[in-house]
This record gives sequence, C-alpha cells and structure tokens, in this order.
Amino acid sequence: MNDLVIIAKKLVAEGKGVLAADWGVGSIGTRFEKIGLENTPENRKRYREMLFGTLGLSEYISGVIEFDETIRQGLAEVLKKNGIMPGIKVDKGLVDMANFPGEKVSEGLNGLRERLKEYVGMGAVFCKWRMVVTIGGELPTRACVETNARAMAQYAALCQEQGLVPIVEPEVLKEGDHTIEKAAEVTEETLRLVFEMLGDHKVKLEGMILKSSMAVCSGTGCPVQANPEMVAEKTVEVLRRVVPPAVPGVVFLSGGQEAIEATINLNLIGQIRSLPWRLTFSYERALEEPTLFAWGGKDENVEKAQKVLLHRAKMNSLASLGKYTEEAENEI
Repeated sequence: MNDLVIIAKKLVAEGKGVLAADWGVGSIGTRFEKIGLENTPENRKRYREMLFGTLGLSEYISGVIEFDETIRQGLAEVLKKNGIMPGIKVDKGLVDMANFPGEKVSEGLNGLRERLKEYVGMGAVFCKWRMVVTIGGELPTRACVETNARAMAQYAALCQEQGLVPIVEPEVLKEGDHTIEKAAEVTEETLRLVFEMLGDHKVKLEGMILKSSMAVCSGTGCPVQANPEMVAEKTVEVLRRVVPPAVPGVVFLSGGQEAIEATINLNLIGQIRSLPWRLTFSYERALEEPTLFAWGGKDENVEKAQKVLLHRAKMNSLASLGKYTEEAENEI
C-alpha cells in the first residue's frame, strides 16, 4: 500500500501532470489523416517515440498513459529512461447499454486481473479506466451511472491488488444544451456514486487518482455559456462537496478544448487555494494536437515538434499552479 501512496503522490507532484497518450488505433488514424500520414504500427511507434523521448519532459510530466499496442512495442522503457512513469489504459472502450438508448457502458473487466499482471511485467505502475455520462432529456439514468461506477470500482480494486495505482475517469460529456447548473448537478451525483462504489469495494483512496472533466460548464449547445471564472468556481465547488480529502489529487482532462483554452481554464482553477488535494492536468488533445501538426510525420521535424510539446507541458505546469501568463505563452 505504501508504494501505491508514493506513486499516486508522484503522479500529482507540484507542477506536474499526466500525458494521456492512449489514442486507440482508429482514433490516432483519424489524427494521422490530418497530416497525410499512413496509419501503420511503424508510424504509430515513430510518433510515440518522438513524444516519449522529449528531453526535459519529466520536469512537467510525471506519467504517460499508454495504449495496449504502445506498451507492447516496448515504449515503457523510453519513458523510464526519460524519468517518466509508464501507465496503461485498461478499459476496452464503450458499448451501448442494453435497454438504455443513448447511454454507454465501459467494457474490459473480463480477464482484467491477468492483463494487469502482464502490464506490470511490461513496466506499468498505474492504470486508467474511463466511463462516460451523457446529459440530455431524461439522461443520465441512475442505472447507467451506477453500472459504470460499479465497474470502475471493480477495476480500481483489481489494480490495487496488483500494486498499480488506478486513475478513475468518470467523464461527464459537454455535448448537449444543458446549463452549467445541470452539469454541476450531474457531475456531483456521478462522483457521489463513484466514491460510494469505491468504498464498497474497499479501494484505498490514498492510492488512487481521480480524473475528472476539467470544467463543470454549460453544454456546447446551451444558448447561455457560463464564463471561465464561473466554470472554475463551479468545478471546484462540486469537487469540494464530494471528493474525499484522502484522495491525493485530481487530474483534469481537456475534453475537446483547444490547447490554449485548456491552459487558460486550468490556470483559473489553479488560482483557487486551500484545497485538500492537488489539482493538475491529464491532457491528450491539448498537448498532442499541436505537437502532431508540428511533426507532420517527418523525421526532420522531430526537434521542432518536441519543442512544441515541451512548451505546452510547461504552460500547463504553470497553469496548474495558477501562474500561467500571456508573456510565458509567447516565449516559444
């Protein structure tokens, strides 16, 4: 248990965040299309080697969430050599929930204990599991949230059994025309159920991390959009109500935000003081998309792309401390 606590604290060390490099084969293929790159195992490995081998990245990034293919390509060793902890996404994605139109459940519990043992042998020290909650009409239903929360708790318990720190990610989707008040209500109830189930499964809170939607915010289709200051205030207000102080930290996903937008919003949250847990980032798109376009699939652009990644990581490090500025942004 002591090792779990140590790793969890390192993942949310001051000024550091987690890079979510767990795009699946289909998802990364969609990104590669934008730069005209063929989606092959070799190109996926080239891209991730470029990311993971960025010198100095460990100053701002504590851990990287890998995809199954990636860890099997031996890239955990690249991370370790760069002073970064390897992690692995272990859910197997979303499927429709039977009898509940419009709602999804996460799969991957079958055979998970054996897979976790295998990942430990490959160098992983933490894991991630994602569930999603949709707002709209009568959604979400309690049945859907409860089913996902129970699976999340089973996953977390299995991880800790194998000495792996679980990151639990109950993502409340932004898509919809809901108000910020509705988003706050759903996020709070979702987190309450998740932590209730974690307790039922005897998950040690000191040895886990919560990954949450960065913003309790208006739905993308809501005619009245809450301003960034209200978003930061509502987000922290919900977390204060339901996240136990024993949890070492909360890492925010960027949730489709543009790179600089995600940094600015994190900075507003980072300026809120006297919280029981560390608040930082676990970004995918907001770190990787600018890097991918700078790289363009060309070996001659590796140094340029790594410079972009390092800059975005540094900016979000500053934002997690509430110290991001426009002047720092323009230093690159």
